[in-house]
Amino acid sequence: MATTFKDYYDVLGVPRSASAKEIKTAFRKLARKHHPDVNPGDAGAEARFKEINEAHEVLSDPEKRKKYDEFGPEWERYEAWEKAGRPGGNPFAAGGAGGPGPQVQYQTVSPEELEELFGGTDPFSGFFQTAFGRTGAASTGRRPAARRGEDVEGVAEITLEEAYAGTNRTIELATPSGTRKVEVKIPPGIADGARVRAAGQGAPGSGGGASGHLFIRVHIRPHRLFTREGDNLRLKVPVPLRVCIAGGQVEVPTPKGKQVALKVPKETQNGKILRLRGLGMPHLRGGGHGDLLAEVSVVLPLPPDPELKRWAEMAQDGKADD
Repeated sequence: MATTFKDYYDVLGVPRSASAKEIKTAFRKLARKHHPDVNPGDAGAEARFKEINEAHEVLSDPEKRKKYDEFGPEWERYEAWEKAGRPGGNPFAAGGAGGPGPQVQYQTVSPEELEELFGGTDPFSGFFQTAFGRTGAASTGRRPAARRGEDVEGVAEITLEEAYAGTNRTIELATPSGTRKVEVKIPPGIADGARVRAAGQGAPGSGGGASGHLFIRVHIRPHRLFTREGDNLRLKVPVPLRVCIAGGQVEVPTPKGKQVALKVPKETQNGKILRLRGLGMPHLRGGGHGDLLAEVSVVLPLPPDPELKRWAEMAQDGKADD
């Protein structure tokens, strides 16, 4: 089966003269960017991550890099020929010392052919075993490659009060041996749509590999009073007209379930935002809380005050004093 040659230097974005440190730095930067945990469900990122690891596997090894630089796309075939004891003539002589030989077609080899070439020695690195797996291990008697288990994702719905205080959810997972229950801790201050990870609680690995992770996507139900804006909470507060004009205090609910006094200055307009610092959602990291934003909603007295009504009617007719 024909394959396309990958230029490992292009994969890592470094020149062919790059030092070992430059290769390592480029690898770490790209690996962080394309890691599957950072890009859940993105098959393209996962393929790119494997390609980056493959390039680093070769270029970080001085011997492999030397063969790669000398023989280009044929470096692996040359390495296999060396390990097999260099049978026959040198098939790479046509390329000369200055570059690779002619382009070749690669094909999948059977476990028996691998056994003939390499004996009981496993020719594959730990990375290739983990990232790509290997077939035919049982037929050759070699130990199967260790493979990490699949990640599992679920959904949990919580209230705003639970998001404020933190809570736990018990998740049931179906396994070949029955149902398994996992308790997941949801931290205070979590945002709607965020994920919580339960390390090692996903699908079991194979060949001695580690289990995958369990990810829980958290959804917060809408609240009848509060609207969330980041770590701030916003609500409308009914304020009597007399308090808006003369100033005073009104009681305001909080996500803790308690009431606090809100000071309303004189001549406060309808829609004015009054801030109660530190009474919003907890910050997920670093401690502290957001603010509670109280939006003033003026409430007219019912029935209307006779004097106020008379003044309003005069104002309507243009007879009231300014």
